[in-house]
Amino acid sequence: HVQLVESGGGSVQAGGSLRLSCAASGYTDNRYCMAWFRQAPGKERERVARIDSVGGASYEDSVRGRFTVSKDSADKTVYLQMNNLKPEDTAMYYCAAEFSPHASLFKCHYNDWGQGTQVTVS
Repeated sequence: HVQLVESGGGSVQAGGSLRLSCAASGYTDNRYCMAWFRQAPGKERERVARIDSVGGASYEDSVRGRFTVSKDSADKTVYLQMNNLKPEDTAMYYCAAEFSPHASLFKCHYNDWGQGTQVTVS
């Protein structure tokens, strides 16, 4: 049973930075795809960035150039470095993943989800 635990959220002023972490445990496959999603009150959940175990990454237009997703292969931790934060980035941020031999960056089945970490930009 895969567990994902997010951390690193907080409150910052516009223009500031935060680094989110998503630590995975309980996996049996080393191949994975993982994404960061966010959901603001009254809005639909949206994916903002994704990465896979071979280093492929992709970003949505709303965060491209400001957010960077990276991984630490040693302990299956994925990071989201968020720079130049804007008030519209305020949301609960979740990581989600698929750990399987078939995990693929653009065809990822997000079977496992973390509990979320709050980001507030004022």
